[in-house]
Amino acid sequence: MTYLAATSSFDPLKWVNLADARLGARALSVTDDWFADVNRMLEPSEPVWKEGLYDDNGKWMDGWESRRKRGSGHDHAVIRLGVAGTIRAIDIDTRYFTGNYPPSASVEACYCPEGDPDGDTSWTEILPSISLQGDHQHLYELDSNGVWSHLRLNIYPDGGVARLRVYGIPYRDWSSHPQHQAIDLASAMNGGRALACSDQHYGHMGNILNPGRGVNMGDGWETARRRTPGFDWVIVALGHPGLIKQVIVDTHHFKGNFPDHCSLLGGYISGGTDDQIEAQSLYWQELLPAQKLTMDSEHRFEAELNEIGPITHVRLNIFPDGGVSRLRLLGLIDTAASTTGSR
Repeated sequence: MTYLAATSSFDPLKWVNLADARLGARALSVTDDWFADVNRMLEPSEPVWKEGLYDDNGKWMDGWESRRKRGSGHDHAVIRLGVAGTIRAIDIDTRYFTGNYPPSASVEACYCPEGDPDGDTSWTEILPSISLQGDHQHLYELDSNGVWSHLRLNIYPDGGVARLRVYGIPYRDWSSHPQHQAIDLASAMNGGRALACSDQHYGHMGNILNPGRGVNMGDGWETARRRTPGFDWVIVALGHPGLIKQVIVDTHHFKGNFPDHCSLLGGYISGGTDDQIEAQSLYWQELLPAQKLTMDSEHRFEAELNEIGPITHVRLNIFPDGGVSRLRLLGLIDTAASTTGSR
C-alpha cells in the first residue's frame, strides 16, 4: 500500500465518493462527538460556517468534532461506506476548523461483505498518519486494488473534521447477477461514473447517477444558459459492459430550465484513458435519437432505442442546455466481458 499527496492532474470528481451519505454511508460508532455529530462529516454538500450559531454543547460546526481529550488515547469513528469498493483517494477536510482541528489522522479499512466489523475483525492501514492543517483539504491518492466496505478514521488526539470523502470505484460481484435480469448499469451504486461534461455550472455531473430521485435542483446536473450555438453533454462510464434495453431521463424539479430534447450515443471502449474520452465519443453510434423532454418528469424510452450491441460508455446530449436530475440505463450485462467485479 502506497500513498502520496494528490497531483494537480487528479480529478476526484470523476470518481464516486463511497462515503457519500446519499449512497447510504453512515457512522456505526464514534468515541466522542460532543460538539458536532459525526454523520455531518459524510454529507455531500460543502461545509459551511454559521457565524454566531451555538447549541447546547457549544459552537455549531459543520462536521464531526470531539471534546478536548484530558487523558491518553485518541478519538476515532467507524464508518460503513455507502457501497464497498476500491479506493483511489481520501480527502480529510478541516475547513472552518482553525483552533480545533486534529494535528494528525490516519485511516484503516476492512472488508465485511456480510454485516459490520466486530472485535475479531482485522483492519488494514490504508493511509498512515499524516499531518493536518486547519481550514484545509488534505487529498491523498492511494495505490491499492483492495476492496473495502468499512473505514476507521483515527484523529490524534481529538478535534474536528468537516468532511471525509473517499473516492473510488464501487465493487459488485457481477458473476452472481442473473444474465437475463436488467439492472441500471449507469448507477453509482453499480460502478457508473460521470467522466466529462461540457458544463456543470449549477449541479455536478455525477449527481445524475445517484440512487433515488433528486431532492431538489441542486441534486442534479445543470448547465449555464447557452449563449452560443451548440448543445451540452455529459459522458458516463457504465459499471459493466451491457446491452441497454431502457433509458430513463428524469427532469425532476427542473421546470423553467429543463432541456428541450435529448439524445444518447453509445460506444464500446476497450482502451485509452478517461481524459481522452471526449475525442473517442465523436465516433460513437446513436443509441437514442433526439427525443422531446418535458419539465419535472420521468421520460422512459424503450421502443425508441437503436440496437447497437454491447456498450461501455454513453454520451447524453441535451439541447440546447438545462438540467437533468437522473439518468438510468437499464440493461443486460455483456457475458462476454469479465464478470468478476465493477470496471
